[in-house]
Amino acid sequence: MAILLTGAAGFIGFHVAQVLLQRGEEVVGLDNLNDYYDPALKRARLDQLQGQKGFKFFKVDIAEPDAVRDAAKGADIDRVIHLAAQAGVRYSLINPYAYIRANVLGHTVMLEFARGLKNCRHFVYASSSSVYGGNTKLPFAVEDRVDSPVSLYAATKKADELISHAYSHLFGFPQTGLRFFTVYGPWGRPDMAMFIFTKAIFEGRPIQVFNHGNMKRDFTYIDDIVNGVIKTLDNPPPPNEQGRPYRLYNIGNNRSEPLMRMIELIEKEVGRKAEKQFLPLQEGDVPASFADISAIQRDTGFAPTTPIDVGIPRFVDWYRRYHNLVG
Repeated sequence: MAILLTGAAGFIGFHVAQVLLQRGEEVVGLDNLNDYYDPALKRARLDQLQGQKGFKFFKVDIAEPDAVRDAAKGADIDRVIHLAAQAGVRYSLINPYAYIRANVLGHTVMLEFARGLKNCRHFVYASSSSVYGGNTKLPFAVEDRVDSPVSLYAATKKADELISHAYSHLFGFPQTGLRFFTVYGPWGRPDMAMFIFTKAIFEGRPIQVFNHGNMKRDFTYIDDIVNGVIKTLDNPPPPNEQGRPYRLYNIGNNRSEPLMRMIELIEKEVGRKAEKQFLPLQEGDVPASFADISAIQRDTGFAPTTPIDVGIPRFVDWYRRYHNLVG
């Protein structure tokens, strides 16, 4: 049996694929390799996967149903991990159409694909902590209301959750949505703050620190995220009180860390101080995130193990090696 993995050349998808292949799974990977950020990084991730036993890759736009079906032909797929999406809160203010196509239409295409399988044992998909929008109660819990998004990206992710709930009710195949909290680590995305700050500090350029530094994030190391994805995949939801095999989880580090502490750790690893430009909070952003992970802990035994004091040095070390930097 095989797993269809979308976003296979992406940050999280690449790491999930590595672990799945290490445990002997057959993985059919899809990605459109778009240029939202440098495709060379996506190709470099793929280079680590290509040639491994059990891995097949297809360059596919998940918003194209025929292309998805053609890529999956010949594989006996019984599980789907749907991680492909148009990422980035701030870019959604510039190019909203990309988010509707990838995140809403693409999600629906993947649900239709799963519905057409002989037996979809589990459909696991990426949601986002951004669905909590302007909520002020911390930590964020899956039971909290999430009907006040503050970015189009967040709205599309909430739409995905609602569409998945409808499909679970109508067609009965098990689904779990994962609300990721500020994922970081080796092979990370260049549009994320940790990558941006590290690059700027190495290059001696100033960094932009929004909300005048009064930000907190539940920074979650990639290995912990992957562990949560795999544990979730292996534990499909039983029918809930309404008879629907559907659930949502937060995946985070269960610690809300000050942004300035993150910057200090990068400075320490790079070996130089950052020149900081303090700016107001950006449109579509939120001042704090903090994950209540009690639901996924209860159901799967998930427990994060990597504090930022350990994870950030690992990320900076990877960045230095990937870019052939010294000092």
